[in-house]
Amino acid sequence: MSRVAVYGAGSWGTAFSLVLADADCEVTLWGRRPALVEAINETRSNPDYLPDVTLPANVKATSDPAEAARGADIAVLAVSAQSARPLLDAWQALWEPRTVFVSLMKGIELGTGKTMSEVIAETTSARPERIAVVSGPNLAGEIVARKPAASVAACTDEDTAALVQAACRTPYFRPYTNTDVIGCELGGAIKNVIALAVGLTDGMGLGDNAKAGLMTRGLAEATRLGAAMGADPLTLAGLAGMGDLIATCSSTLSRNHTFGAHLGRGLSVQEAKTQTRQTAEGVASCKAIYDLGRRHHIEMPITETVVDIIHNGQSPQSAVRTLMSRAVKPEARTASR
Repeated sequence: MSRVAVYGAGSWGTAFSLVLADADCEVTLWGRRPALVEAINETRSNPDYLPDVTLPANVKATSDPAEAARGADIAVLAVSAQSARPLLDAWQALWEPRTVFVSLMKGIELGTGKTMSEVIAETTSARPERIAVVSGPNLAGEIVARKPAASVAACTDEDTAALVQAACRTPYFRPYTNTDVIGCELGGAIKNVIALAVGLTDGMGLGDNAKAGLMTRGLAEATRLGAAMGADPLTLAGLAGMGDLIATCSSTLSRNHTFGAHLGRGLSVQEAKTQTRQTAEGVASCKAIYDLGRRHHIEMPITETVVDIIHNGQSPQSAVRTLMSRAVKPEARTASR
């Protein structure tokens, strides 16, 4: 039985705690707010994010990061991407040298362009064989209902990937292993940006053709950037790429899709944040991903459009016209270059 610390008591951190518990791990869930932690321990549910879900008895909560870290074989990080570095800087002395870090975070750090595995490595001094990523089409609302789902446990070390796979394997949650960490991370981060764009088109009532076009061309953007950064294109065509993209762009359970839909219906960015209530990682990460594309000389027109709408004040209607008026090109070349 593995001892697992999960940092982040939001929807996905709580849902993954349930998965780990169902896989017979002993789970300690860290939450920032003592009142929420107390409520989780008293009611066996998370009243702020998943109030109708009963957590197994082998999940306990704490607001003390050191208590969560004590004796942990695995430390799962489910905090927001932009808060990861300051938290890990403060916590770096908590874990044992053998602890494996697992990132559930799907974003790129603003300013540095670092992936979450790179942030973990820099702040904890952990070597690559102790850093893994779990990514795939995993909507928390369906996971906690124990509906069938598949995912990817990625690490450059196959044994570590297999260890993480075993820790979260249940009758309803099927993890595959992969050694392409960068491909899995880019797929998870970029799909949030594309989901914002798809949500915008849904909010504007532009139809399923527009949605399918954005998803397909969004996958091309992810594949181009991934190839430039050393990822395997097949990873982007798999669960952590296309699979996650489909789920996040198609489901009303997706925060990023929901945020984009609010913008498409005419809400401001601030109003959309208020309505969505939970963190939509693509809102912050879209700028970092666009900058990463420029650094690698990769065209990312959908990502650029999302940045223009969210950060530069362009109206969705104007942005759609700009995107649709781009020069036409052969599809095969633009998918790979």
